[in-house]
Amino acid sequence: MRPQQAIALAVTSVGGVGFFPWAPGTAGSLAGLASGAALLAWAPAWLGPAVALASLAGLIAIRAARIEGDPSHVVIDELAGQWLTLLGLADVSGSGLAAAFVLFRLLDIAKPGPVGWADRQKGAGGIMADDLIAGAIGAAILWAIRSQWPGLF
Repeated sequence: MRPQQAIALAVTSVGGVGFFPWAPGTAGSLAGLASGAALLAWAPAWLGPAVALASLAGLIAIRAARIEGDPSHVVIDELAGQWLTLLGLADVSGSGLAAAFVLFRLLDIAKPGPVGWADRQKGAGGIMADDLIAGAIGAAILWAIRSQWPGLF
């Protein structure tokens, strides 16, 4: 394996998380939840740019590795989508993190409307887009819930 391919594999699998033998997408989302919660707690202004950076890195690495379809070991999209969902929270709380995780996984698995459309697109853009759209919808739902019930999470 060439060094560029090894780097692309490390990025797309989030350091190997994507090779978890059971539910690698959920494992990638959990990695995103843990790292995103840390960013939200200690450097909340960095979370938005981190989403953009992870998305760009994912697009580049998927193209560099010439990945076709959406293989289960590619979880950079779950990490970026989970981080995007966390933008709907004001701060870190157990209930907020649980809601963000469940919401993102439900949207990612069920693939309603635009999430499903994006999932059917080819190439690196399609791999990344469905999770980013799911993350944006999740963030909007969390923001709407917080707006209506500020003390909920």
